[in-house]
Amino acid sequence: MPTPDQSAPVPARNNSSDSEVLFTEKLWPTVWIWVVVVGLSGAGILMFSPISTAAGIIAALVLLAIMTTLLVLSTPTITVTRDTLRVGRATIDRRFVGSVEAFRKAEATAERGPRLNGLAYMCFRGWIDPVVRIEITDPADRTPYWLASSRRPEELVAALTGK
Repeated sequence: MPTPDQSAPVPARNNSSDSEVLFTEKLWPTVWIWVVVVGLSGAGILMFSPISTAAGIIAALVLLAIMTTLLVLSTPTITVTRDTLRVGRATIDRRFVGSVEAFRKAEATAERGPRLNGLAYMCFRGWIDPVVRIEITDPADRTPYWLASSRRPEELVAALTGK
């Protein structure tokens, strides 16, 4: 009996509507965050240099590797396709997305502070000023809206509203 060839290519599923990305953004830390990471890792030299210079340098490199890994792994992505919206770890069908609005400067600060609803899903970063509020219309979901940081809020609003 012939066996299937394990090296034969497997045809990809045609999922064109879900795979068409309309908008994507990675919320990378700004330069000053990386400067702080380098500065904090440099503190390893100060702490371990009384033992030896080599121990201080190794400690600094280990601290730099740990902090860099944590920052990279915790950096969220916003992805909009024709069918879904993904912000960080949360995903929702686009049919449950209501009104979408972008805020900058003082308005963005108010959205993150006094106007913030405690039930909202939040994915914002302190180093990114603009935020986008995305209304959730799913009747089974208690979350009134998502609030997400974006360096390109107008593009995100356009991708979600089709304008």
